[in-house]
Amino acid sequence: MFPIKDDQPRYSTPYVNTFLIVLNILIFFYQWTLGPRVGEAFARIYGEVPAHLAAFLSGSPQYTLPDVVVPFFTSMFLHGSWMHVLGNMWFLYIFGDNIEDYLGHFKYLIFYLLSGLLAMATQVAIYPHSNVPTVGASGAIAGVLGAYFLLYPRARVLTWFFVFVLYLPAWIVLGEWFVLQFAAGAASLSSMQPGRDLGGVAVWAHVGGFVAGMVMIKLFPERAQRHPYAYR
Repeated sequence: MFPIKDDQPRYSTPYVNTFLIVLNILIFFYQWTLGPRVGEAFARIYGEVPAHLAAFLSGSPQYTLPDVVVPFFTSMFLHGSWMHVLGNMWFLYIFGDNIEDYLGHFKYLIFYLLSGLLAMATQVAIYPHSNVPTVGASGAIAGVLGAYFLLYPRARVLTWFFVFVLYLPAWIVLGEWFVLQFAAGAASLSSMQPGRDLGGVAVWAHVGGFVAGMVMIKLFPERAQRHPYAYR
């Protein structure tokens, strides 16, 4: 299932969500201009490589604290291809504005970044010795999807499903997405596949981000006077 749009109204301008979308696209454009060889080296420096963290924790002098901490942040703004970044930004465009509307601009930014960090922590915990750089905003966006799943389960999402285009409730669209991610992650564990999950996608980051989003949205208070009022 691929979402096209939703019908959940918002009452504020999604400045932060728009900024995140533009920033991710601009950063990938810069990556793209580097060319394949330099771009790969760039991803190894600023993408999260779990084995680097494992080496640091084991006392290796090869990596410093900034070497292993900074990529937790920078990796969520890097992508592997145009399809990767545009697909991620499309999901963020559809679902992120409503979460920003609910939380307010600053809290939404904090929520987004924390979702990305917890998503990456999940991936690193499951594949601690992987030498494959993990990049992408999908872990942070999964947190947004988890929040939307709880806040607006009955919102209607126009969805492309095989040859059909139909409105489905958000709990079905996002619930199906989560189940697929979890199933792929379980399959990757049972097959003992090292590094990233099936298909080169860090699905455990998706699972961790989604769960983190569901938990955190209950801890973050809704911003005051979110809805417009009419006076007379």
